[in-house]
Amino acid sequence: RDRLDARIEQLAADSAWTPMVHKLGCLRGISTLTGFALAVEIGDWTRFDGNSIGAYLGLIPSEHSSGASKVRGKITRTGNGHVRRLLIEAALHHMQPYRKGKALRARWDLAPTAARARADAGNRRLHARWVGFQARKKLHHVATVAIARELAGWCWSVATIDQP
Repeated sequence: RDRLDARIEQLAADSAWTPMVHKLGCLRGISTLTGFALAVEIGDWTRFDGNSIGAYLGLIPSEHSSGASKVRGKITRTGNGHVRRLLIEAALHHMQPYRKGKALRARWDLAPTAARARADAGNRRLHARWVGFQARKKLHHVATVAIARELAGWCWSVATIDQP
């Protein structure tokens, strides 16, 4: 398992995906392996916008509507389950207060300035959302999925920051 992780990190460090991995790594919870998996699984980030990427990954609630009534249910779970799982795991990192630790600063040194600034705003907002969910006593798993959906939008924002 450790050799596989080392091989993936080597691929992520020296491939066509490297700039994307460096940009995504500015967000908390997204290290080299997670960033590489997101970059490879999503591919062309420009085919989405900030709202549609959550739907593509199945992180939006299902809806049963009739007339004026709207009833929302569980998440749809359509789309890429691997990326959905990675984002849900990454969302848990935003529960703790936002501090730029040694590992995050090291990943920031590899990324462009615009990606760092955008990711900083995302990291602050995602932690603030966790605090809000905890204050309203939302169920833990509901809050985690909501943060993961918003994290997907922030990943899209950081990934497409230098593209037209």
